[in-house]
Amino acid sequence: MARILALDFGTKRTGIAVTDELQIIASGLTTVATKDLMAFLKTYFEKEKVELMVVGEPTQKDGSASQSEVYIQSFLEEFAKQFPKMPVKREDERFTSKMAFQTMIDSGLKKKQRRNKALVDEISATIILQNYLYNA
Repeated sequence: MARILALDFGTKRTGIAVTDELQIIASGLTTVATKDLMAFLKTYFEKEKVELMVVGEPTQKDGSASQSEVYIQSFLEEFAKQFPKMPVKREDERFTSKMAFQTMIDSGLKKKQRRNKALVDEISATIILQNYLYNA
């Protein structure tokens, strides 16, 4: 089997999570500057076998698309050009940042460590991937 990769896409940085090869466990991988995301993905896909990419779908409380969806759609169009054979699924990412922050508190991270927005993005990507695995 191959891995599933998940993105918590942001305009500045993107959190990335990945499953093990058996697609049982979701783990945070890293956070990269969004401007470097395509290059990172190209390198990662060359090293690891990935069969699916899950991208967070930000929505408002009423279910309508978030303002950041415009940027995600632009990224997805470029992604489809560069990786036409890689399937992409979307997963609701409402409240993942809040859940990530709470996870940091629950795990005992100090206040200074909880200010690390890159870590919040990575944990958010992991939550998106866990939700996808749970609902798949």
